[in-house]
Amino acid sequence: MRRLFIIRHGNTFASSAQACRVGARTDIPLVDSGHDQARRLGDWFAAQALPVRRLLSSPLLRARQTADAIAAAIGHAPGETADWLGEIDHGPDEGRPEADVLARIGAQALADWDERAIPPNGWIVDADARIAAWRAFFAQEGEGADLLVTSNGAARFALIAAGVPLGALKLRTGAFGELAVDDAGRVALLRWDARP
Repeated sequence: MRRLFIIRHGNTFASSAQACRVGARTDIPLVDSGHDQARRLGDWFAAQALPVRRLLSSPLLRARQTADAIAAAIGHAPGETADWLGEIDHGPDEGRPEADVLARIGAQALADWDERAIPPNGWIVDADARIAAWRAFFAQEGEGADLLVTSNGAARFALIAAGVPLGALKLRTGAFGELAVDDAGRVALLRWDARP
């Protein structure tokens, strides 16, 4: 059986800063609290002593920094990047404060995104390609654990691809989900949005 850990990168905004929608076009680093989250993730995975086969991350700096902290803690080679783990493009809302995004698209559009992965008007997602990429990854053979560091926008499609959607698809910064793939290729959700 394979275990897949889908990990969201750490914080990119300090608690005192105004949070903005950042996606594929905004490649920003982790802030201090994000580095702390990455270290906690690394410590947690090190304590699990998992047989890690692969450590993959989105190409964005925030995901790579999180993956590097995990790799250092578990004694694994630095992770490889995978484009299919990349963040979505928030279109006209990229870099905009959350209040502005809410004013433009409305609360229902944000709820549809968080609960059903229906992108708001103007966001560039390519849901079909994302679902296909997750399914192809699930179909790979082997044993052990795969650690995949990505973004909230990309992570939600793992649940949809597995056919195990929750009431809320959101994965908080510094949190992870765990899926298991059995020998017949069936995917089961073990936990979602867990923080060490």
